[in-house]
Amino acid sequence: MDNIYDIAVNTIEGRAMTLADFKGKSLLIVNVASKCGKTPQYAGLERLYERFAAKGFSVLGFPCNQFLGQEPGTEAEIQEFCSTTYNVTFPLFSKIEVNGANPHPLYELLKRQNTQPSGPGDITWNFEKFLVNGQGEVVARFSPNVEPENEAVVKAIETALGQR
Repeated sequence: MDNIYDIAVNTIEGRAMTLADFKGKSLLIVNVASKCGKTPQYAGLERLYERFAAKGFSVLGFPCNQFLGQEPGTEAEIQEFCSTTYNVTFPLFSKIEVNGANPHPLYELLKRQNTQPSGPGDITWNFEKFLVNGQGEVVARFSPNVEPENEAVVKAIETALGQR
């Protein structure tokens, strides 16, 4: 699948949808985990969401338990943790796999992209970030070590928002 908007996903509440619901928005797609040293990045992701949502931006969080079992909870537990600990209001989705034999189709597409500053390849850890512009093009990839509010991420979001 080559069109991000055709990809089927399930919300964390279990509702089936496609990413077409986000067409025209710039998106920061992130594989997230609740028991990781990088989990505090939820706070920065939420601040980005609040800062840019009115301009046509959204963060999409995809829980993943593939990195040392750092997302062991159920969808309900994940949602509760995110809302009570980090006041997350951006969309969260059902737990998925990002690497290995059965990666979610979204991550199959994301990992093939020749993005800057990180190129194509497997997801390295929790909180890897992909920026998609309003036309559905993957325009940037940031390693888990890059904080959500890093200047490079913010500039890339602002640039993507200008490409609508």
